[in-house]
Amino acid sequence: MADPKGFLTTGREVARTRPVEERVKDWNEVYVPGSLLPIISKQAGRCMDCGIPFCHNGCPLGNLIPEWNDYAYREDWTAASERLHATNNFPEFTGRLCPAPCEAACVLSINQPAVTIKNVEVSIIDKAWDSGDVTPQPPERLSGKTVAVIGSGPAGLAAAQQLTRAGHTVVVYERADRIGGLLRYGIPEFKMEKVHINRRIEQMRAEGTKFRTETEIGRDINAATLRKRYDAVVVAAGATVSRDLPVPGRELKGVHFAMEYLPLSNKVREGDLTVSPISAEGKHVVVIGGGDTGADCVGTAHRQGAASVTQLEIMPKPGEERAPHQPWPTFPMLYKVTSAHEEGGERVYSVSTTHFEGDEEGNVQSLHMIEVEFKDGKLEQKTGTERVLPAQLVTLAMGFTGTDRSNGLVEQFGLELDERGNVARDADFATNVPGVYVAGDAGRGQSLIVWAIAEGRSAARGVDRYLSGASDLPAPIRPTDRALTV
Repeated sequence: MADPKGFLTTGREVARTRPVEERVKDWNEVYVPGSLLPIISKQAGRCMDCGIPFCHNGCPLGNLIPEWNDYAYREDWTAASERLHATNNFPEFTGRLCPAPCEAACVLSINQPAVTIKNVEVSIIDKAWDSGDVTPQPPERLSGKTVAVIGSGPAGLAAAQQLTRAGHTVVVYERADRIGGLLRYGIPEFKMEKVHINRRIEQMRAEGTKFRTETEIGRDINAATLRKRYDAVVVAAGATVSRDLPVPGRELKGVHFAMEYLPLSNKVREGDLTVSPISAEGKHVVVIGGGDTGADCVGTAHRQGAASVTQLEIMPKPGEERAPHQPWPTFPMLYKVTSAHEEGGERVYSVSTTHFEGDEEGNVQSLHMIEVEFKDGKLEQKTGTERVLPAQLVTLAMGFTGTDRSNGLVEQFGLELDERGNVARDADFATNVPGVYVAGDAGRGQSLIVWAIAEGRSAARGVDRYLSGASDLPAPIRPTDRALTV
């Protein structure tokens, strides 16, 4: 245990963000650099000797949270980093992007603000990088077996790193021009600067992992060729098919999927483009979808100089406190104000878009919506509540429906799908095709980054057992696991 009285004597304090008027003028991370370390030891000291650490179950990775809290409290950063990496390949990703279901499951949060687990995590890993504690861990010997990993998002990278360290020769295939998947092109720079991806890739290269960009399996290389070339394959292609909005006017110019809009701003940051072809500058922007991807669109629009930003959500506004059907230690659906929402704009709940209108050139100009409510489990429109919003740019951020099947990957491998349209797998994350495994959103459906990393690690164990007959790699979850999250 850290400080026996810490939870009684120390209040919750979180990372400070830079002033709104400053941060909307750049793309740097929103937090004040170096603001966490002076306070983090005391914050880690709030961790209780709770007997049963429910935070372990709240975290799909099974992070050893009380242990690295204790080390952080004592400022033994090397030991803290070791315990952190014992269960998580990329804590700098999760420490910035995860919604922290561990904090919702924290015993202290029953009647007090939870321990700032996420802030402690990111402080430990940032300190580890600064101190040189993060080094390549190449295998002692090679197995002679080869593995192809399709997709370089968090699931693919986690599987690749685990399998490389187990001694297998691993090649990661990515259809984009850079490694990282949605981490690279779906997450704006102000949420996670890409230096964090780049240095992990360099670590993995030094360990022996190989990367092939601009190579799409199913198009550039067919499945049969890949299976002949490698002893095993991990499909970690994600759930990249965006949910569409089939209403009149959808075809108008200026109505885009979020994943058409967000990657372009990241390409500007990478130096590939001078300006984004889809820009919010001077436009009235409407974001349809109230989740994290929608918030990313909001923050991006602010930085591009939008005239106004409105975010629409079909569901009712969440409450400030846990609902009775979401008791501790489950992950509650609460009203959340992200850094992007702090920067301005309007959020409108319980509304549905009916149609768009455009000008003579086919450019979207307005969005028509109506209030809705759920009655007996059915969504009903409320007569007389129609509204019209000016809209010269609309982004659709309503989630994803499954793995992209347009490239033939699923059909060429002959993969079976489950009832939700995801790639089916067994308890070892193996598909119906011998030697082919699936991890992350491709098998689970759209989910959190912690689930993706956990699935990558677990699938790696399944592959290692298939290739070697046994495995010492950890497997934090099974495909059916839901932990304490919703």
